[in-house]
Amino acid sequence: MVSTLTAVILALILSWAATPLVRRLAFVVGAVDKPTARRVHTRSIPRLGGLAIVAGFILPLFILVALQTQIAVMWFSQRSLVVGLLAGGLTIAAAGAWDDIKGMRAQHKLLVQILAASAAWGFGLRVESVTLPYFGHVSFHPYSFLVTIPWFVGIINAVNLIDGLDGLAAGVGFFACVANFIIAYLGGYPGNLVICLLAATLAGAIVGFLFHNFHPATIFMGDTGSMFLGFMLAAIPLVGVGTTKGGTALAILVPLLALGLPIFDMISAMVRRFLARRSIFSADRSHIHHKLLDKGHSHRGAVLILYGLSLLFTVVSLVAYVGRSHEIGLALVGSSAVLFIVVRAAGSMPIFGARARDAQYQRDATVEALRHAVPRVLVELETTSGTEKLRGVLERLAVEAQLMSVEASSTGANGSARVKPWRWTQDTATPQQLREAVVATFLIDLTGELVELRFRWDSEDGTVHPQADMLLQLVADAAERLLRGPHARPLKPRAQEHLSVV
Repeated sequence: MVSTLTAVILALILSWAATPLVRRLAFVVGAVDKPTARRVHTRSIPRLGGLAIVAGFILPLFILVALQTQIAVMWFSQRSLVVGLLAGGLTIAAAGAWDDIKGMRAQHKLLVQILAASAAWGFGLRVESVTLPYFGHVSFHPYSFLVTIPWFVGIINAVNLIDGLDGLAAGVGFFACVANFIIAYLGGYPGNLVICLLAATLAGAIVGFLFHNFHPATIFMGDTGSMFLGFMLAAIPLVGVGTTKGGTALAILVPLLALGLPIFDMISAMVRRFLARRSIFSADRSHIHHKLLDKGHSHRGAVLILYGLSLLFTVVSLVAYVGRSHEIGLALVGSSAVLFIVVRAAGSMPIFGARARDAQYQRDATVEALRHAVPRVLVELETTSGTEKLRGVLERLAVEAQLMSVEASSTGANGSARVKPWRWTQDTATPQQLREAVVATFLIDLTGELVELRFRWDSEDGTVHPQADMLLQLVADAAERLLRGPHARPLKPRAQEHLSVV
């Protein structure tokens, strides 16, 4: 255990020392989080801090290997597992770094996650069996690939989605590492001590980073850190080579329970978006940590409440390993009841009795601005002529309604388009804000030409509000009549119930 303690201290020091260097690098490469409607911080904060966690985790392991300590040599002797752990971890960290710097579509991140998980599976990090209470030993052979990939992707995204407050994802990851460490230590010597080494080293790297990340944070871990942390929390339990009970129970049950909070938050987000008929990849501000802030809790208070829930699930995971069936059942029921109470009180899950935000028909700032700007724009579009006037009118609308951008494109045949492509962007809008902005798109079908109008703005819920969509549709209809000329068809009347919300 001396080697493990040494690794923890080295990881903590290296992560703590590397974070300020990474912070400077983040400013240089432009990996900076700007405030948006969905974010809780009010100033620009660098991300990319996950690089410090990566360095704090990997370097101590190789230092111990260079020193030829027994436990490090035991870990390094499993060459295939070492390659799977490092190849998958570095792949996912590199993708996260690219996303922090340049931005990456959710679908592309999912493909990288599947690639990293496939590499881990190919080198032997597999979910092949598990021992569960009441069910006994369950084998997944020969379909372990179909279980392993969702396991990795689920844990990665669960940790990624919970990363919404200063220190939250790091704290949740720390408690999961503690659970893995204790269960591995109880699982038997010597094989599971490799898991002890990896879990303890990752915990040390997290604590070193938390010195800079706890509220008020000076740096965020970004997708670099959250996805790397999720990958390692999914992979480390699969390294176990000790007793059958230790290896199989640790493989799924313990981390699944220890990560109960982020997993539940991920599932609730998917359900919430499905019920709202939105893409499950869309972002919003309805996670449990956001709702705790909306209820009046301070930033630190919300984080500490969720730390308490994570600690509770850590205890439940330990009980699930050492307890009897009825004790496990009581622990699961008790923790589920506490989670239900917190979620219902926060109001982050409509099916648990909370009112859906969209059902409240609350007007946001953009809707209010459009309500004042659109009538004037409609008059301008109805009383002017010429396609060259359209751009000026829409740009004035964007400025008055505080939109991030407005653009027009055309697919006229053989270069005969009457509307030339153009784009107006707010001076203060950053690439990150434009990526996260919601987009309302309207098509105007002219004879031999298809014009597309796109409006972007910042939205707290990550979705186009129905009132904003209707108001911009009126603008698009007026733009169509302008483009068609004096013989344009008249505006179709809309139902009174649709107009009443304006």
